[in-house]
Amino acid sequence: MIPALLLVAAAYVFFGSQLTERIKAYLAAHPIDPRHAAAAALLLAALVSYSYRPARPSPMPAPLPPDAFSLRAKFSGPTAAADAAMLSALLEELADCIERDGTLAEPRLRTGVAFDDLRIAAREARMRGESLGARQPAVRDAIHTFLDQAVGTSGGPVTAESRRAWVAAFRDLSDACAEATR
Repeated sequence: MIPALLLVAAAYVFFGSQLTERIKAYLAAHPIDPRHAAAAALLLAALVSYSYRPARPSPMPAPLPPDAFSLRAKFSGPTAAADAAMLSALLEELADCIERDGTLAEPRLRTGVAFDDLRIAAREARMRGESLGARQPAVRDAIHTFLDQAVGTSGGPVTAESRRAWVAAFRDLSDACAEATR
């Protein structure tokens, strides 16, 4: 846009008086219909607006908070995006199930082993016998390490606090899987 304006200004400086005289002579000899003048003005405005486009930043995923768990670049292969999306949905559902179970008068899931068994059974049922861990070993290892750090390795009885930790861990994993697809 600026180079075009500079070119017009330079042309006017060099040929301004001659140019205005020629334009006046042409307009006197050839009157312009107001509709044609309006159409030409609209066309010129469209060209100017089209040529002026601000630079857009390239699409980049939003930066992660410094303490956020990430599975970015852990999923690989032709099924990476589908695996990440499926695992994200599965973990979110598991978090909802565990959270809802905690609101029951007699929760069915009472131990850390039960939570882990529920996760394994749900994943195996969803994957129909295929091993997601075999397809995505880096993800398997990262999730294993994350769960050990987030909820510990005790498979014993679950308190309300440890149930909240499991729910939060599954939701964090779900978010990390969803974020990996972006």
